[in-house]
Amino acid sequence: MQLKDIPSHVALIMDGNGRWAKSRHLPRFKGHLEGVKRVEEIAMVANDLGVQVLTVYVFSTENWSRPRSEVKMLMNTLSSVLSGRIKVINKNNIRINVIGQREGAPEEILKSLNNAKALTKINTGLILNLAFNYGGRAEIIQATKKIAKKVKDGKLDINAIDDEVMSDHLFTRGMPDPDLLIRTSGELRISNFLLWQLSYAELYFTEKFWPEFDAQEFKKALLTYQKRERRFGKIDAKVAKNSE
Repeated sequence: MQLKDIPSHVALIMDGNGRWAKSRHLPRFKGHLEGVKRVEEIAMVANDLGVQVLTVYVFSTENWSRPRSEVKMLMNTLSSVLSGRIKVINKNNIRINVIGQREGAPEEILKSLNNAKALTKINTGLILNLAFNYGGRAEIIQATKKIAKKVKDGKLDINAIDDEVMSDHLFTRGMPDPDLLIRTSGELRISNFLLWQLSYAELYFTEKFWPEFDAQEFKKALLTYQKRERRFGKIDAKVAKNSE
């Protein structure tokens, strides 16, 4: 694969773990365990290819409504993976970051996430951005409240509010917006994920369930991305000239 036009930031909606397990007559937790392996695999490949940020939708604010037994299983899996695989991630110069709300999250999980961040904070490779207890609407509301307070306190002129100001108050502050969003399992929606940040992202949907989405599938998505022409609302210069 040619190392040209590699997206700086790739966002992933990892869908289909349960359906993958069901199709193989396995319990749902087996699908989630297999899905975890794919996260590590894709992170390693992204790091090798020069992707700067990989944001994965680990657990949404809506996922708390799932059966209590499944939520508990997901929390245990996340905690176990963070403690068991963090040395490998650290050895590969990958830095863990976490976006989302802390309120309502189990203390044990927050502790594991904080430990992972602390251990990898000086790494200079890929930023593996874990969207945990995350919701796009909640993120925008929280940012709006922070901006409103600054205006109220006289620390910010209301006329100075622009895209940059909003971006600086989001969880992804300091990171480039995603160039590419990948969603697995054939679903064609973004599910309250990075609503502000995905404004100009290229969207890639695949029928593959997440546990089937390996390194080759990831590279296939990047090759598709490389063939697209990104205009950011503009038109091609040749088209503009011919329309005069």
